[in-house]
Amino acid sequence: MKQTDEFRQFVKEHAGDDLNRLLLSASRYPSIDVPFVVEQIASRRQIKDKLPSWYANDALLFPSKISAEQCSSEQTASYKQRLVEAADSLCDLTGGLGIDSFYFSRKVSHVTYIERFPAYCDAARNNFAALEAGNVTIIEGDSTQLLAGLPLFDVFYIDPARRGDGNKRVYALSDCEPDLPALLPELFRHAPKVIAKLSPMADIQLTLDLLPGTTEVHVLSVKNECKELLFVVERDASTASPFIHCINFNSNDREESFTFTLENERREELHTTDGIKNYLYEPNASLLKAGAFKSVAARFGLHKLHVSSHLYTSGSPVDDSPGRRFVVEEVYPFSGKLCKNLSKEIPQANITVRNFPLSVDELRKRTKIADGEPCIFLPRHWPITVRFW
Repeated sequence: MKQTDEFRQFVKEHAGDDLNRLLLSASRYPSIDVPFVVEQIASRRQIKDKLPSWYANDALLFPSKISAEQCSSEQTASYKQRLVEAADSLCDLTGGLGIDSFYFSRKVSHVTYIERFPAYCDAARNNFAALEAGNVTIIEGDSTQLLAGLPLFDVFYIDPARRGDGNKRVYALSDCEPDLPALLPELFRHAPKVIAKLSPMADIQLTLDLLPGTTEVHVLSVKNECKELLFVVERDASTASPFIHCINFNSNDREESFTFTLENERREELHTTDGIKNYLYEPNASLLKAGAFKSVAARFGLHKLHVSSHLYTSGSPVDDSPGRRFVVEEVYPFSGKLCKNLSKEIPQANITVRNFPLSVDELRKRTKIADGEPCIFLPRHWPITVRFW
């Protein structure tokens, strides 16, 4: 559908409508493709927080709600620019909504966007023009079938589809489409480097086994929620233990970063403690996903509360540790009597459990503590009252 002033105004006026009711009332608007409008409104709701600049641009079109669900955020798409050079030519083999293609186009010399669904290509033509991305070429077709006829590039970018039969989400690399490990030799005949965006649920070590030549892994989180894994794979590379970069963009848009290798993690000695000191640390989601449990303790001089708790403590403050940091105010011996009386001292608190026999819901029922500040952490056998610092 072509953009018109009437169409844009209709989308604005009905942005907050109940979409099911809007569909049922389609006959009232004979000049408007109401199902398409509903798709646009639903997509815009999906990207409001993760793509605010695209949300604010009423000239952009969205081929489907699922494309908005699966696309990169502005923060993660911008981060990917660090993985390429200004002189590079890049081919995005799985174009989709085109978020990554667009942000790559702002760094590299030229981007080739390939997408097999015509509606996505139509939206990409509209959107790249509206965004003045003049260095993007759009090719409609299946990239695996077009690959043999493509020219040489400096970089391939690929985001394998992670939905199987019945639109079911899949996470194993072997279940994704296209099959990246099988495709890799052909990709390397056309480019020396491949950047793969994979599910945050993928197992990093298993994926490294499937993608020999991986030189870097980037674990990206936004507001402490792991969003995607990026594997940088290079032709003829023989890195035994690639660098793993753990990145978290926190709620203040401050970037937390930590780099380690799995080999170093295996070699590090685990330092645990029998008691909780003055400060408590909870690593961010990227660190937990990457498994940098011993490395983060060694780097910042922290002690782990327990091998399975993934919480750390120190006697002196460590200001630059990546993740949440707390001051310990009180440590309680856990007992049934404590559960009955704790709400008198702490009527409300944010409760978090780590390697603890009771769930948060069970603890709330027993203690009758309402949700709110301050915080209570329950790692193993110690309830701890803490506050952010």
